[in-house]
Amino acid sequence: MKAAEIRKMSIEELEKKLKELKEELFNLRFQHEINQLENPHKIEDVKRDIARVMTIINEKNA
Repeated sequence: MKAAEIRKMSIEELEKKLKELKEELFNLRFQHEINQLENPHKIEDVKRDIARVMTIINEKNA
């Protein structure tokens, strides 16, 4: 997900997206622990997306 795409979202949409990403991260970590995750780099990508969303939420709130 690109930062430009995230900046176009409203704060409500960003908070919803953040919740979805955190759930996805939880599921990916669970799959990784039971050795069913095919691409472990997906965890890093989701973490970066979470950081991007949180950064933009903070920018919009300031």
